[in-house]
Amino acid sequence: MASTIPDPCAKAPSPPAAPERVGRVEAHGIDVIPDDERHGRPRELFGVWAAPNVSYLSLVVGGALILMGLDLWQALGVIVVGNLFWLLVGLLAVSGPASGTPSEVVMRAMFGIRGNRANIAITGWFVSVCYLALNWAAGSLAAFSLAGELGVNPDTALKVVIIVVVAAATLAISVYGHATILRLYLPLTLVLTVVFAVLAGYVLGHAHWGYRPAQPLHGSALWAALAGGLALIASAPLSYNNSSDFARYLPRDTPAVATAGWTAFGAFVPSLLFTALGAIAGTALDMTDPQTALEAILPSWFKPLFLLAIVLGAIANNAMTAYSSGLALQAVGLRIRRSRSVALDGALGVALTLYALLVSNFLDTVNNMLQLMVALLGPSMAIYAADILWRRNRYDGHELSDESRGGPFWYRGGINWAGATALVVGTALASQCVNTPLYTGPIATAAGGADLSLPVGIVVSASVYLLMMRSRRAGGSS
Repeated sequence: MASTIPDPCAKAPSPPAAPERVGRVEAHGIDVIPDDERHGRPRELFGVWAAPNVSYLSLVVGGALILMGLDLWQALGVIVVGNLFWLLVGLLAVSGPASGTPSEVVMRAMFGIRGNRANIAITGWFVSVCYLALNWAAGSLAAFSLAGELGVNPDTALKVVIIVVVAAATLAISVYGHATILRLYLPLTLVLTVVFAVLAGYVLGHAHWGYRPAQPLHGSALWAALAGGLALIASAPLSYNNSSDFARYLPRDTPAVATAGWTAFGAFVPSLLFTALGAIAGTALDMTDPQTALEAILPSWFKPLFLLAIVLGAIANNAMTAYSSGLALQAVGLRIRRSRSVALDGALGVALTLYALLVSNFLDTVNNMLQLMVALLGPSMAIYAADILWRRNRYDGHELSDESRGGPFWYRGGINWAGATALVVGTALASQCVNTPLYTGPIATAAGGADLSLPVGIVVSASVYLLMMRSRRAGGSS
Protein backbone atom coordinates (compact mmCIF):
# COMPACT_ATOMS: atom_id res chain seq x y z
CA MET A 1 0.00 0.00 0.00
CA ALA A 2 1.45 3.37 -0.96
CA SER A 3 2.14 5.70 1.92
CA THR A 4 0.39 9.07 1.99
CA ILE A 5 2.72 12.04 1.65
CA PRO A 6 1.64 14.82 4.02
CA ASP A 7 0.83 18.16 2.43
CA PRO A 8 3.26 20.72 3.89
CA CYS A 9 0.76 23.49 3.21
CA ALA A 10 -2.05 21.81 5.09
CA LYS A 11 -3.06 23.43 8.36
CA ALA A 12 -2.27 21.27 11.37
CA PRO A 13 -5.38 20.29 13.30
CA SER A 14 -5.96 22.25 16.47
CA PRO A 15 -5.29 20.26 19.63
CA PRO A 16 -8.53 19.20 21.29
CA ALA A 17 -9.62 21.20 24.30
CA ALA A 18 -8.88 19.54 27.61
CA PRO A 19 -11.99 17.79 28.97
CA GLU A 20 -13.73 19.94 31.56
CA ARG A 21 -12.95 18.91 35.12
CA VAL A 22 -13.52 20.35 38.57
CA GLY A 23 -10.53 22.46 39.54
CA ARG A 24 -9.44 23.00 35.93
CA VAL A 25 -10.12 26.25 34.09
CA GLU A 26 -12.79 25.55 31.48
CA ALA A 27 -11.25 25.65 28.00
CA HIS A 28 -14.45 26.22 26.04
CA GLY A 29 -15.96 29.62 25.41
CA ILE A 30 -18.65 30.25 22.82
CA ASP A 31 -17.41 27.44 20.57
CA VAL A 32 -19.44 24.28 19.92
CA ILE A 33 -19.12 21.52 22.53
CA PRO A 34 -18.14 18.34 20.64
CA ASP A 35 -20.40 15.33 21.05
CA ASP A 36 -17.63 13.31 22.69
CA GLU A 37 -17.38 15.93 25.46
CA ARG A 38 -21.11 15.97 26.17
CA HIS A 39 -22.06 14.37 29.47
CA GLY A 40 -24.34 14.57 32.47
CA ARG A 41 -28.05 14.30 33.18
CA PRO A 42 -30.66 17.04 33.12
CA ARG A 43 -31.43 16.57 36.84
CA GLU A 44 -28.00 18.06 37.57
CA LEU A 45 -29.47 21.38 36.44
CA PHE A 46 -31.64 21.48 39.57
CA GLY A 47 -28.73 22.39 41.85
CA VAL A 48 -27.28 24.79 39.28
CA TRP A 49 -30.47 26.85 39.30
CA ALA A 50 -31.50 26.33 42.93
CA ALA A 51 -28.36 27.67 44.60
CA PRO A 52 -28.51 31.22 43.16
CA ASN A 53 -32.20 31.47 44.01
CA VAL A 54 -31.84 30.61 47.70
CA SER A 55 -31.23 34.29 47.88
CA TYR A 56 -31.37 37.23 50.23
CA LEU A 57 -32.33 39.37 47.24
CA SER A 58 -35.53 37.31 47.01
CA LEU A 59 -36.35 38.34 50.59
CA VAL A 60 -35.75 41.99 49.65
CA VAL A 61 -38.05 41.77 46.63
CA GLY A 62 -40.77 39.94 48.60
CA GLY A 63 -40.68 42.59 51.30
CA ALA A 64 -40.92 45.30 48.66
CA LEU A 65 -44.36 44.00 47.63
CA ILE A 66 -45.69 44.79 51.10
CA LEU A 67 -44.07 48.23 50.95
CA MET A 68 -45.94 48.81 47.68
CA GLY A 69 -49.23 48.59 49.63
CA LEU A 70 -50.34 45.02 48.92
CA ASP A 71 -51.77 42.83 51.66
CA LEU A 72 -50.14 39.47 52.34
CA TRP A 73 -52.39 37.30 50.19
CA GLN A 74 -52.26 39.71 47.27
CA ALA A 75 -48.46 39.68 47.53
CA LEU A 76 -48.35 35.88 47.65
CA GLY A 77 -50.57 35.65 44.57
CA VAL A 78 -48.26 38.00 42.66
CA ILE A 79 -45.25 35.91 43.76
CA VAL A 80 -46.77 32.69 42.43
CA VAL A 81 -47.70 34.19 39.06
CA GLY A 82 -44.44 36.09 38.65
CA ASN A 83 -42.35 33.00 39.32
CA LEU A 84 -44.15 31.06 36.59
CA PHE A 85 -41.90 32.94 34.16
CA TRP A 86 -39.18 30.47 35.13
CA LEU A 87 -40.95 28.18 32.66
CA LEU A 88 -39.62 30.43 29.90
CA VAL A 89 -36.10 30.05 31.30
CA GLY A 90 -36.58 26.29 31.12
CA LEU A 91 -37.77 26.54 27.51
CA LEU A 92 -34.70 28.53 26.50
CA ALA A 93 -32.41 25.93 28.10
CA VAL A 94 -33.45 23.25 25.57
CA SER A 95 -31.49 25.04 22.84
CA GLY A 96 -28.25 24.16 24.69
CA PRO A 97 -28.21 20.38 24.13
CA ALA A 98 -29.64 20.85 20.63
CA SER A 99 -26.87 23.20 19.47
CA GLY A 100 -23.99 22.59 21.87
CA THR A 101 -23.58 26.35 22.13
CA PRO A 102 -24.49 29.00 24.72
CA SER A 103 -27.50 31.26 24.41
CA GLU A 104 -25.27 34.10 23.25
CA VAL A 105 -24.59 32.11 20.06
CA VAL A 106 -28.06 30.59 19.64
CA MET A 107 -29.55 34.09 19.43
CA ARG A 108 -27.70 34.63 16.14
CA ALA A 109 -30.63 32.74 14.65
CA MET A 110 -32.97 35.49 15.85
CA PHE A 111 -30.87 38.60 15.18
CA GLY A 112 -28.18 37.66 12.67
CA ILE A 113 -24.42 37.70 13.17
CA ARG A 114 -24.02 41.48 13.42
CA GLY A 115 -27.45 42.17 14.88
CA ASN A 116 -26.82 39.74 17.69
CA ARG A 117 -23.64 41.54 18.70
CA ALA A 118 -25.72 44.65 19.43
CA ASN A 119 -28.44 42.58 21.13
CA ILE A 120 -25.96 40.72 23.37
CA ALA A 121 -24.11 43.93 24.23
CA ILE A 122 -27.30 45.21 25.88
CA THR A 123 -29.50 42.27 26.92
CA GLY A 124 -26.57 39.97 27.73
CA TRP A 125 -23.43 41.81 28.71
CA PHE A 126 -24.80 45.11 30.12
CA VAL A 127 -27.61 43.42 32.07
CA SER A 128 -25.17 40.86 33.49
CA VAL A 129 -22.80 43.54 34.73
CA CYS A 130 -25.69 45.41 36.37
CA TYR A 131 -26.79 42.25 38.16
CA LEU A 132 -23.22 41.60 39.26
CA ALA A 133 -23.24 44.95 41.01
CA LEU A 134 -26.71 44.40 42.47
CA ASN A 135 -25.90 41.03 44.03
CA TRP A 136 -22.45 42.06 45.19
CA ALA A 137 -24.03 45.05 46.89
CA ALA A 138 -26.39 42.76 48.82
CA GLY A 139 -23.60 40.32 49.70
CA SER A 140 -21.16 43.05 50.68
CA LEU A 141 -23.67 44.72 53.01
CA ALA A 142 -24.00 41.40 54.81
CA ALA A 143 -20.22 41.00 54.88
CA PHE A 144 -19.89 44.44 56.50
CA SER A 145 -22.31 43.37 59.23
CA LEU A 146 -20.53 40.04 59.60
CA ALA A 147 -17.29 41.91 60.22
CA GLY A 148 -19.13 43.92 62.88
CA GLU A 149 -20.33 40.70 64.54
CA LEU A 150 -16.68 39.65 64.71
CA GLY A 151 -15.73 42.89 66.45
CA VAL A 152 -14.39 44.79 63.45
CA ASN A 153 -16.10 48.05 62.49
CA PRO A 154 -15.25 48.44 58.78
CA ASP A 155 -14.27 51.89 57.56
CA THR A 156 -14.42 52.85 53.88
CA ALA A 157 -11.05 51.28 53.08
CA LEU A 158 -12.00 47.97 54.68
CA LYS A 159 -15.36 48.00 52.92
CA VAL A 160 -13.58 48.29 49.59
CA VAL A 161 -11.35 45.34 50.55
CA ILE A 162 -14.41 43.25 51.53
CA ILE A 163 -16.13 44.01 48.23
CA VAL A 164 -13.02 42.97 46.31
CA VAL A 165 -12.69 39.72 48.31
CA VAL A 166 -16.34 38.78 47.69
CA ALA A 167 -15.88 39.57 44.00
CA ALA A 168 -12.65 37.55 43.80
CA ALA A 169 -14.35 34.47 45.29
CA THR A 170 -17.16 34.83 42.76
CA LEU A 171 -14.86 35.24 39.78
CA ALA A 172 -12.73 32.26 40.79
CA ILE A 173 -15.77 29.97 40.44
CA SER A 174 -16.71 31.62 37.15
CA VAL A 175 -13.24 31.21 35.68
CA TYR A 176 -13.08 27.51 36.56
CA GLY A 177 -16.43 27.30 34.87
CA HIS A 178 -19.13 24.77 34.13
CA ALA A 179 -17.75 21.65 35.85
CA THR A 180 -16.96 23.53 39.06
CA ILE A 181 -20.37 25.20 39.12
CA LEU A 182 -22.04 21.83 38.57
CA ARG A 183 -20.10 20.24 41.44
CA LEU A 184 -20.43 23.06 43.98
CA TYR A 185 -23.99 24.19 43.59
CA LEU A 186 -25.98 21.21 44.89
CA PRO A 187 -24.14 21.04 48.26
CA LEU A 188 -24.25 24.84 48.41
CA THR A 189 -28.01 24.69 47.84
CA LEU A 190 -28.40 22.28 50.76
CA VAL A 191 -26.31 24.43 53.12
CA LEU A 192 -28.14 27.63 52.20
CA THR A 193 -31.52 25.92 52.50
CA VAL A 194 -30.77 24.78 56.06
CA VAL A 195 -29.75 28.30 57.11
CA PHE A 196 -32.75 29.94 55.49
CA ALA A 197 -35.06 27.28 56.91
CA VAL A 198 -33.93 28.29 60.40
CA LEU A 199 -34.50 31.92 59.43
CA ALA A 200 -37.98 31.01 58.22
CA GLY A 201 -38.79 29.57 61.64
CA TYR A 202 -38.12 32.91 63.32
CA VAL A 203 -39.93 34.90 60.61
CA LEU A 204 -43.02 32.71 60.75
CA GLY A 205 -43.10 33.15 64.51
CA HIS A 206 -43.64 36.89 64.02
CA ALA A 207 -45.91 36.72 60.94
CA HIS A 208 -49.26 38.49 60.82
CA TRP A 209 -51.26 36.21 58.54
CA GLY A 210 -54.19 38.59 58.40
CA TYR A 211 -52.02 41.58 57.57
CA ARG A 212 -53.62 44.45 55.71
CA PRO A 213 -52.01 47.84 55.14
CA ALA A 214 -53.30 50.79 57.14
CA GLN A 215 -54.77 52.22 53.96
CA PRO A 216 -55.77 49.28 51.73
CA LEU A 217 -55.50 49.84 48.00
CA HIS A 218 -58.61 49.85 45.82
CA GLY A 219 -59.48 50.28 42.18
CA SER A 220 -56.82 51.58 39.83
CA ALA A 221 -54.29 51.98 42.67
CA LEU A 222 -54.60 48.27 43.48
CA TRP A 223 -54.26 47.21 39.85
CA ALA A 224 -51.22 49.46 39.50
CA ALA A 225 -49.57 47.86 42.54
CA LEU A 226 -50.39 44.33 41.32
CA ALA A 227 -48.99 45.03 37.85
CA GLY A 228 -45.88 46.71 39.28
CA GLY A 229 -45.34 43.83 41.69
CA LEU A 230 -45.70 41.28 38.90
CA ALA A 231 -43.09 43.11 36.82
CA LEU A 232 -40.78 43.20 39.84
CA ILE A 233 -41.06 39.43 40.50
CA ALA A 234 -40.85 38.48 36.82
CA SER A 235 -37.72 40.57 36.36
CA ALA A 236 -35.65 37.82 38.03
CA PRO A 237 -36.49 34.99 35.59
CA LEU A 238 -36.54 37.39 32.64
CA SER A 239 -32.92 38.31 33.37
CA TYR A 240 -31.85 34.70 32.64
CA ASN A 241 -32.04 34.50 28.86
CA ASN A 242 -28.74 32.58 29.15
CA SER A 243 -30.01 29.20 30.40
CA SER A 244 -28.54 27.40 27.38
CA ASP A 245 -25.09 28.28 28.79
CA PHE A 246 -25.49 25.70 31.54
CA ALA A 247 -27.25 23.01 29.49
CA ARG A 248 -25.00 22.91 26.43
CA TYR A 249 -22.75 20.15 27.82
CA LEU A 250 -25.69 17.72 28.00
CA PRO A 251 -25.79 15.04 25.27
CA ARG A 252 -27.54 16.03 22.07
CA ASP A 253 -30.31 13.45 22.58
CA THR A 254 -31.23 14.71 26.08
CA PRO A 255 -35.06 14.97 26.28
CA ALA A 256 -36.10 18.60 25.93
CA VAL A 257 -38.84 18.20 28.52
CA ALA A 258 -36.32 17.03 31.12
CA THR A 259 -33.91 19.88 30.36
CA ALA A 260 -36.67 22.48 30.57
CA GLY A 261 -38.30 20.90 33.61
CA TRP A 262 -35.21 20.58 35.82
CA THR A 263 -34.07 24.09 34.91
CA ALA A 264 -37.43 25.69 35.68
CA PHE A 265 -38.09 23.55 38.77
CA GLY A 266 -34.66 24.26 40.25
CA ALA A 267 -35.21 27.99 40.01
CA PHE A 268 -38.96 28.13 40.71
CA VAL A 269 -39.06 26.33 44.06
CA PRO A 270 -36.49 28.38 46.03
CA SER A 271 -37.47 31.63 44.35
CA LEU A 272 -41.12 31.09 45.24
CA LEU A 273 -40.39 30.08 48.84
CA PHE A 274 -37.90 32.79 49.70
CA THR A 275 -39.70 35.63 47.95
CA ALA A 276 -42.82 34.56 49.86
CA LEU A 277 -40.76 34.54 53.06
CA GLY A 278 -39.77 38.13 52.36
CA ALA A 279 -43.42 39.12 51.95
CA ILE A 280 -44.34 37.32 55.18
CA ALA A 281 -41.51 39.11 56.97
CA GLY A 282 -42.92 42.39 55.66
CA THR A 283 -46.12 41.85 57.64
CA ALA A 284 -44.23 42.24 60.93
CA LEU A 285 -40.93 43.97 60.08
CA ASP A 286 -39.89 47.22 58.44
CA MET A 287 -38.45 45.90 55.18
CA THR A 288 -37.10 49.28 54.09
CA ASP A 289 -33.93 48.00 55.77
CA PRO A 290 -34.46 44.23 55.50
CA GLN A 291 -31.11 43.06 56.84
CA THR A 292 -31.38 45.13 60.02
CA ALA A 293 -35.03 44.17 60.47
CA LEU A 294 -34.31 40.45 60.15
CA GLU A 295 -31.30 40.59 62.44
CA ALA A 296 -33.52 42.15 65.14
CA ILE A 297 -35.60 38.95 65.48
CA LEU A 298 -32.68 36.51 65.36
CA PRO A 299 -30.72 35.15 68.35
CA SER A 300 -27.12 36.32 68.58
CA TRP A 301 -25.70 32.85 67.82
CA PHE A 302 -27.53 32.68 64.49
CA LYS A 303 -26.74 36.16 63.14
CA PRO A 304 -23.26 35.29 61.82
CA LEU A 305 -24.66 32.22 60.03
CA PHE A 306 -27.45 34.28 58.49
CA LEU A 307 -25.01 36.94 57.29
CA LEU A 308 -22.60 34.34 55.93
CA ALA A 309 -25.48 32.69 54.04
CA ILE A 310 -26.30 36.03 52.40
CA VAL A 311 -22.68 36.36 51.27
CA LEU A 312 -22.55 32.79 49.93
CA GLY A 313 -25.87 33.23 48.14
CA ALA A 314 -24.61 36.39 46.44
CA ILE A 315 -21.45 34.58 45.37
CA ALA A 316 -23.46 31.65 43.95
CA ASN A 317 -25.77 33.98 42.07
CA ASN A 318 -23.01 36.10 40.66
CA ALA A 319 -20.73 33.22 39.69
CA MET A 320 -23.37 32.17 37.14
CA THR A 321 -23.89 35.77 36.04
CA ALA A 322 -20.16 36.42 35.62
CA TYR A 323 -19.78 33.15 33.71
CA SER A 324 -22.41 34.23 31.20
CA SER A 325 -21.15 37.81 31.02
CA GLY A 326 -17.78 36.45 29.91
CA LEU A 327 -19.47 34.47 27.14
CA ALA A 328 -21.49 37.57 26.21
CA LEU A 329 -18.33 39.63 25.83
CA GLN A 330 -16.91 37.00 23.47
CA ALA A 331 -20.16 36.92 21.50
CA VAL A 332 -20.05 40.70 21.09
CA GLY A 333 -16.81 40.16 19.18
CA LEU A 334 -14.04 40.68 21.72
CA ARG A 335 -11.40 38.08 20.86
CA ILE A 336 -10.13 37.18 24.29
CA ARG A 337 -10.28 34.04 26.38
CA ARG A 338 -13.36 33.53 28.52
CA SER A 339 -11.32 33.71 31.74
CA ARG A 340 -10.05 37.17 30.82
CA SER A 341 -13.47 38.40 29.74
CA VAL A 342 -14.86 37.28 33.12
CA ALA A 343 -12.12 39.24 34.91
CA LEU A 344 -12.84 42.33 32.83
CA ASP A 345 -16.55 42.20 33.61
CA GLY A 346 -15.76 41.59 37.27
CA ALA A 347 -13.70 44.77 37.47
CA LEU A 348 -16.57 46.79 36.02
CA GLY A 349 -19.06 45.08 38.34
CA VAL A 350 -16.94 45.99 41.36
CA ALA A 351 -16.92 49.64 40.28
CA LEU A 352 -20.72 49.65 39.99
CA THR A 353 -21.00 47.91 43.37
CA LEU A 354 -19.01 50.67 45.01
CA TYR A 355 -21.39 53.18 43.47
CA ALA A 356 -24.48 51.25 44.64
CA LEU A 357 -23.20 51.05 48.21
CA LEU A 358 -21.38 54.33 48.73
CA VAL A 359 -23.46 56.71 46.56
CA SER A 360 -26.94 55.34 45.81
CA ASN A 361 -29.68 53.95 48.07
CA PHE A 362 -29.56 50.14 47.77
CA LEU A 363 -33.31 49.37 47.93
CA ASP A 364 -34.15 52.13 45.45
CA THR A 365 -31.47 50.79 43.15
CA VAL A 366 -33.01 47.30 43.32
CA ASN A 367 -36.57 48.39 42.59
CA ASN A 368 -35.81 50.93 39.89
CA MET A 369 -33.40 48.78 37.95
CA LEU A 370 -35.48 45.60 38.05
CA GLN A 371 -38.70 47.29 36.98
CA LEU A 372 -37.06 49.21 34.14
CA MET A 373 -35.27 46.08 32.89
CA VAL A 374 -38.57 44.30 32.25
CA ALA A 375 -39.26 46.59 29.29
CA LEU A 376 -36.12 45.26 27.59
CA LEU A 377 -35.75 41.72 28.92
CA GLY A 378 -39.37 40.65 28.32
CA PRO A 379 -39.21 41.27 24.54
CA SER A 380 -35.77 39.67 24.26
CA MET A 381 -36.87 36.47 26.00
CA ALA A 382 -40.15 36.37 24.08
CA ILE A 383 -38.33 36.45 20.73
CA TYR A 384 -35.95 33.69 21.86
CA ALA A 385 -38.82 31.49 23.05
CA ALA A 386 -40.83 32.13 19.88
CA ASP A 387 -37.86 31.13 17.71
CA ILE A 388 -37.35 27.86 19.62
CA LEU A 389 -40.99 26.94 19.05
CA TRP A 390 -40.96 28.09 15.42
CA ARG A 391 -37.81 26.09 14.57
CA ARG A 392 -38.90 23.18 16.80
CA ASN A 393 -35.56 23.52 18.57
CA ARG A 394 -33.60 22.54 15.47
CA TYR A 395 -30.29 24.34 15.87
CA ASP A 396 -26.96 23.40 14.35
CA GLY A 397 -24.10 24.73 16.47
CA HIS A 398 -21.62 24.70 13.60
CA GLU A 399 -23.97 26.74 11.39
CA LEU A 400 -24.58 29.17 14.25
CA SER A 401 -20.79 29.53 14.68
CA ASP A 402 -20.29 30.45 11.01
CA GLU A 403 -19.79 34.24 11.06
CA SER A 404 -18.84 34.56 7.40
CA ARG A 405 -20.72 36.69 4.89
CA GLY A 406 -23.26 34.49 3.20
CA GLY A 407 -23.34 32.08 6.14
CA PRO A 408 -26.62 30.47 7.25
CA PHE A 409 -27.38 33.27 9.72
CA TRP A 410 -25.88 36.25 7.95
CA TYR A 411 -29.33 37.26 6.65
CA ARG A 412 -29.13 40.75 5.08
CA GLY A 413 -26.07 42.73 6.02
CA GLY A 414 -25.54 40.49 9.01
CA ILE A 415 -28.91 41.38 10.54
CA ASN A 416 -32.14 39.43 10.84
CA TRP A 417 -34.53 42.32 10.54
CA ALA A 418 -37.39 40.26 11.92
CA GLY A 419 -35.62 39.93 15.28
CA ALA A 420 -34.26 43.48 15.28
CA THR A 421 -37.64 45.00 14.44
CA ALA A 422 -39.49 42.86 16.98
CA LEU A 423 -37.05 43.80 19.74
CA VAL A 424 -37.17 47.53 18.98
CA VAL A 425 -40.95 47.67 18.60
CA GLY A 426 -41.60 45.49 21.66
CA THR A 427 -39.18 47.45 23.84
CA ALA A 428 -40.43 50.81 22.61
CA LEU A 429 -44.05 49.98 23.43
CA ALA A 430 -43.16 48.31 26.73
CA SER A 431 -41.17 51.37 27.80
CA GLN A 432 -44.30 53.49 27.36
CA CYS A 433 -46.11 51.17 29.77
CA VAL A 434 -43.53 51.42 32.58
CA ASN A 435 -44.43 52.99 35.91
CA THR A 436 -41.40 53.50 38.19
CA PRO A 437 -40.16 56.36 40.38
CA LEU A 438 -37.66 57.19 37.63
CA TYR A 439 -40.08 57.23 34.71
CA THR A 440 -43.77 56.74 33.98
CA GLY A 441 -44.79 56.11 30.40
CA PRO A 442 -47.88 57.72 28.82
CA ILE A 443 -49.65 54.37 28.42
CA ALA A 444 -49.13 53.63 32.12
CA THR A 445 -50.49 57.06 32.98
CA ALA A 446 -53.56 56.49 30.80
CA ALA A 447 -54.06 53.08 32.46
CA GLY A 448 -54.29 54.63 35.90
CA GLY A 449 -50.66 53.93 36.80
CA ALA A 450 -50.75 50.19 35.94
CA ASP A 451 -47.37 48.97 34.69
CA LEU A 452 -48.28 46.91 31.62
CA SER A 453 -44.72 46.66 30.30
CA LEU A 454 -44.52 42.92 30.95
CA PRO A 455 -47.51 41.64 28.92
CA VAL A 456 -47.21 44.30 26.23
CA GLY A 457 -43.50 43.71 25.63
CA ILE A 458 -43.83 39.93 25.48
CA VAL A 459 -46.95 39.73 23.31
CA VAL A 460 -45.95 42.46 20.86
CA SER A 461 -42.37 41.32 20.29
CA ALA A 462 -43.27 37.63 19.85
CA SER A 463 -46.14 38.51 17.50
CA VAL A 464 -44.04 40.85 15.35
CA TYR A 465 -41.23 38.30 15.14
CA LEU A 466 -43.42 35.38 14.09
CA LEU A 467 -45.32 37.57 11.63
CA MET A 468 -42.11 38.69 9.92
CA MET A 469 -40.61 35.17 9.93
CA ARG A 470 -43.66 33.43 8.51
CA SER A 471 -42.34 33.62 4.93
CA ARG A 472 -39.07 31.90 5.84
CA ARG A 473 -38.41 28.23 6.33
CA ALA A 474 -37.37 27.10 9.82
CA GLY A 475 -33.63 27.00 9.31
CA GLY A 476 -31.09 29.46 8.03
CA SER A 477 -31.44 32.78 6.30
CA SER A 478 -33.68 31.75 3.43
